[in-house]
Amino acid sequence: MKHLTTIILILVGIIHLLPLSGVFGAERLSALYGIEFQDPNILILMRHRAVLFGIFGVFLMTAAFRPAWHLWAFTSAFVSVVSFMLLALSAGEFNQELHRVFMADLVALGMIFIGLLARFFAFRKP
Repeated sequence: MKHLTTIILILVGIIHLLPLSGVFGAERLSALYGIEFQDPNILILMRHRAVLFGIFGVFLMTAAFRPAWHLWAFTSAFVSVVSFMLLALSAGEFNQELHRVFMADLVALGMIFIGLLARFFAFRKP
């Protein structure tokens, strides 16, 4: 079970690393989100967002190997995916690329729950 927790945190970390490619500019961001980024201000904000996702993904992957960090990692990953999903659902309508992000977050959410269960069973005291 300890290995399952590690594997899941690594996988959720990889999902959060995927937007990091957006740091390379408007073309990559457009491919990720299906939106044209013409405004340089929005481009700066979105590229910075990509960096933050990279940092967060590295945190999750590092936490995979530090049991004391597991609950913080799972909690922050839960907040990340659920907040995006709620924002997307509240908007009501979004493009195919954002639907793909939504589905990736849905998969991540399932993995988070499995990882939490695995962690609970791996570290519980008999």
